[in-house]
Amino acid sequence: MTMFGKKPESGAQWERETLEKLAFASLVEQRRARRWGIFFKALIFVYLFSLLIIFQLRLSDENSSGGGKHTAVVEVKGVISSETEASADNIIHALREAFEDENTKGVIVRINSPGGSPVQSGYINDEMRRLREKYPKIPLHAVITDLGASGGYYIAVGAENIYADKSSLVGSIGVIMSGFGFVDTLEKLGIQRRLLTAGEHKGFLDPFSPERDEERTHVQTLLNQMHQQFINTVKIGRGERLKDDPKLFSGFIWTGEEAVNLGLVDDLASASSIARNLIGAEKLVSFTPEKPVFERLLENMGMSTRTWIKEQLLTPQLQ
Repeated sequence: MTMFGKKPESGAQWERETLEKLAFASLVEQRRARRWGIFFKALIFVYLFSLLIIFQLRLSDENSSGGGKHTAVVEVKGVISSETEASADNIIHALREAFEDENTKGVIVRINSPGGSPVQSGYINDEMRRLREKYPKIPLHAVITDLGASGGYYIAVGAENIYADKSSLVGSIGVIMSGFGFVDTLEKLGIQRRLLTAGEHKGFLDPFSPERDEERTHVQTLLNQMHQQFINTVKIGRGERLKDDPKLFSGFIWTGEEAVNLGLVDDLASASSIARNLIGAEKLVSFTPEKPVFERLLENMGMSTRTWIKEQLLTPQLQ
């Protein structure tokens, strides 16, 4: 009876010990996984932090004047709008910092833009002219790279001189406003348009309403006024350098080489050559407002990752 009484206790104890061992092994495995997880997270953090420091040091080195005279560069890139990097607030802030820097010997506005808001472009042009008057000893030049059209050229004429590459696209001195008309479409689809306004012409831009001659004439008058403002600004900036050509303000665009012949551009040159040969301060220092460092770091990491993937997939590998 004693033997039969002990066997169940021995079996229960064995099961309990087995469960304890399994539970302990599971706990150890969880702890090990957690430690490895912490280790890899810490490693990634150190890696990202190191890249951030290196990236920041590189930017500081590139943008530091090193105590000597330099040529300040302000970039106007992309569409000119209050919501983009090429907004008047960003560009004007950069221009002021460039002129106020005691080591700035000259300023270059480097433009690669198809244009955009005439208001934003006008703000920048006005500030460029004001800064030229305030700092008469600091020359201000514009350099058009790939594209300096419409609002981009509007900004360029605020500089003393304009330079471009022979293949740059320059000009487009005009104003555009476009839309669509879907009046017949609604009728074919059996859709009834219900437009309520207070003011006879409040809905004159509605694409589902018929176009009226009076409203079209009004819009054309607005465009003509803005076009004339653009022309006046170009004439003030370029003066007698402009050639007497009826197509000059037609909205056409020209290569940099032809733009020189028309007086829209002074000569063919790059920012570095202007800094070296004209301003006399070869070192270029960017005053362009930048995105937050971490955001730029992530963009660069993304670009590096894409480059690595392309190399792995498209480049023959030795195994």
